[in-house]
Amino acid sequence: MPELFTSLDLFAPKAPLRFASLGSGSRGNATLVEWGQGALLIDCGFSIKDTELRLARLGKSPRDLTAILVTHEHSDHIKGVAPLARRYKLPVYMTPGTWHSRDLGDLPELKLIQSYTAFELNGLVIRPIAVPHDAREPAQFVVEYAGLRLGILTDLGSITPHVEAAYQACDAILLEANHDPFMLASGPYPYSLKQRVGGQWGHLSNQQAAGFLQRIDTQRLQHLVVAHISQKNNSLEIARATLGPVTQSVKQVTYACQDQGFDWLAVV
Repeated sequence: MPELFTSLDLFAPKAPLRFASLGSGSRGNATLVEWGQGALLIDCGFSIKDTELRLARLGKSPRDLTAILVTHEHSDHIKGVAPLARRYKLPVYMTPGTWHSRDLGDLPELKLIQSYTAFELNGLVIRPIAVPHDAREPAQFVVEYAGLRLGILTDLGSITPHVEAAYQACDAILLEANHDPFMLASGPYPYSLKQRVGGQWGHLSNQQAAGFLQRIDTQRLQHLVVAHISQKNNSLEIARATLGPVTQSVKQVTYACQDQGFDWLAVV
């Protein structure tokens, strides 16, 4: 039987927190978070070989990982989770809805996140956040370590009051700016897919991401990473033009890409 993981330990030793991406976009996503006592891979939408190569680019290997944390069951986030976990005997954390939505086969160690309850992993506090996305029980995450807060927020179609409250006063945020509404409307996707992407349960537009940043407390924000940028329905130029006016006070703004993701960013 999988373990229902609900414990909360607020102890967080003083040590650096940093994060990087193996790739960000519709062809695969994975975010690496490292702290003084471990390394966490959030999602794995790549094959084992590709994941190994992308980790090596960051100076890491799967053997350095403490666990895998899954946001939801869409293939660009979960494709490589089970194969990687089986090969390297890694525990996997996900919601019950995500687990039951796909046949992932046997996992070395499955830990189910019950009712979006916060939990602790080797000194890192992980707070699951319920988000509106067209998956069975999707979660995004705010992680805390040594008084520092890193927010991961992609794959949601709208910003709810709950989401807005959860991401206040972060030191770093990885935020989706998936599409430009005009490019989506005039682009190559079939009508049904355009409705899905641009709907309340789809993905955030540049304008929605900008509005979110205007409404949250960004005084502590050291890093903003703009992520999950569509290669067909958005461009770096348009995303920068939309987000630029609301990110002038942020110390460092990084735009993640599909092939390289982004390199290590330290949160101090």
